[in-house]
Amino acid sequence: MPNKDTRLTILEKGARIIHKKGYNHTGLQEILDAANVPKGSFYHFFKSKEDFGLNLLDHYAAFFARKAGDLVKTDTPPLQRLKSFFHGFRCFFEDNACELGCPIGNLSQEMGDLNPAFRKKLEEIFQMMVSPVEKLLKEAQERKELPRKMDTREMADFIINSWEGAILRMKVQKNPDALRLFDKMVFDGFLKQPHK
Repeated sequence: MPNKDTRLTILEKGARIIHKKGYNHTGLQEILDAANVPKGSFYHFFKSKEDFGLNLLDHYAAFFARKAGDLVKTDTPPLQRLKSFFHGFRCFFEDNACELGCPIGNLSQEMGDLNPAFRKKLEEIFQMMVSPVEKLLKEAQERKELPRKMDTREMADFIINSWEGAILRMKVQKNPDALRLFDKMVFDGFLKQPHK
């Protein structure tokens, strides 16, 4: 009988392929071959390819949550932590020739209009992505590094939306210029307002 390690292997191998090729351009057999498991093992854990896709979104979300969790494990000033967080992802993209993009953004573009279950889960993940950013902005506000009047929820939403847009442009341009512009506008612009 397949074990939990088999399930994780299927998710991890499938995640790599779908991140590169997309959900609709990835066949079930390709995932099975990469994971080196029979079809029966797949259906032991997932009812269908759609069920696999929804579980894959949870897998991606868990990865992001682990990365975001690192943001609170240091005494570094909150805005510096936030900048380092995005810088780490920028380095990943640069190391991968500005390809791949954000798996959540990719699947939002591919499946957001086509599948209500995907759309609902994707929106939940976007809200989850906004939350740690908002926490850091609130922390910066408490330290008087940001103006009291700033709506930290709106700013966190704006930052995530801008980041996803910058990633999209990066994929088209095949260079990190859009990510650098994001960094400049957010950290040297919006988050450097006069603190009143």
